[in-house]
Amino acid sequence: MIRKTVIITGASGGFGMVFTKLFLQAGYHVVATIRNEAKKQILLNELRDLDTKCLTIKLLDVSDTPSVNEFERFVHTLGSVDVLINNAGFAVAGFSEELTVDEYMLQFETNFFGVIRVTNTILPIMRKQNSGRIVNISSISGLIGFPGLSPYVSSKHALEGYTESLRLEMISFGVDVVLVEPGSFQTNIWSSGTYMSAQAGQDHSPYSKMFQKLSSRLNKDSHSYGNPQEVGKLVLEIATSTTTPSLRYKIGKGVRVTVFLKRLLPWRLWEKLVLTQLNK
Repeated sequence: MIRKTVIITGASGGFGMVFTKLFLQAGYHVVATIRNEAKKQILLNELRDLDTKCLTIKLLDVSDTPSVNEFERFVHTLGSVDVLINNAGFAVAGFSEELTVDEYMLQFETNFFGVIRVTNTILPIMRKQNSGRIVNISSISGLIGFPGLSPYVSSKHALEGYTESLRLEMISFGVDVVLVEPGSFQTNIWSSGTYMSAQAGQDHSPYSKMFQKLSSRLNKDSHSYGNPQEVGKLVLEIATSTTTPSLRYKIGKGVRVTVFLKRLLPWRLWEKLVLTQLNK
């Protein structure tokens, strides 16, 4: 039996951990990438009840070109790659006026340019084999702006445009490119996966009241965040489907309604709705 190969970036936590488990259980050869050696044991501990003989763990910092180049040399030893899941990412939080350009660049190096770096290592293989699926993990933030998260929102909006363009380029080569757009789920993106601007929440900040409202809202809503397994099952379905997948897959409580309302309502009404929810 020839096993299919899936590459998963950011595999040591959140959605990445879920993807790794589900694809191993589905019989794939899983190439799970982690940013540093310290994360390897964390991943192995989470997988201790599974058969890991078809698991390969590789170091990969998607924001670092030499690291990606080293990973590319490994990729060429695989022969074929069936699925790439661009999952590695984090969130930079803070208010636009108080954030530096360097902080925006930090965000884009991983969430946007990191996706491009890794994808470009895989495209020649998928193009030559005339098959493959690339799943880019976006967010509802790729469709809707939120205060206090402009770097993250901007990076996901950029990812949406890149993915849409790439899909059109790769169709004739038999490669499907897909966006998965989760809402709020119980992952580490809003804890260890968040870089908080030093100015955010400071008493002297003109945005301190807004920061408190945002923090209060996140804490209030956290109990209703979805189970990451739902996203994992969706991504596995996309990877294994025998039909051509759609470009976008929205998932999560209220996501479809929220996106629909943004498109339907005049901006002034949408703006009022968002700010009203924030001030509850």
